[in-house]
Amino acid sequence: MINPDAAGRPKPLSAVNLQHLLEDANPPRVVDVREEQELAVAAFPGDVLHLPLSAADRWMDDLLEQFNADRDVVVVCHAGVRSWQFGCWLLAQRPDLTVWNLEGGIDAWSQQVDPGVPRY
Repeated sequence: MINPDAAGRPKPLSAVNLQHLLEDANPPRVVDVREEQELAVAAFPGDVLHLPLSAADRWMDDLLEQFNADRDVVVVCHAGVRSWQFGCWLLAQRPDLTVWNLEGGIDAWSQQVDPGVPRY
């Protein structure tokens, strides 16, 4: 079945709603596209697939096999722009996936869910 978001746009997701999804029995796959130095300042908690966009040449070849159509994908960056772009690309490659974009990125997560995550 083709995802209704096959037009190439990830669904917007608030930090609070992501927190609820992560507590579910089948949580989404979280993909963080920030750079190493950003993770050193403010890592997203939990099980995260880290795919820094500047290193796409290292992970691009086998990336698409890492996603299961039965598990939603949530893409994260600092403010939600790079993750939205990556989400659009991912949906263009795999329209069978359900892809969400964390609105406001890790900055929103810090403000709305976990103030222990530093802001930068």
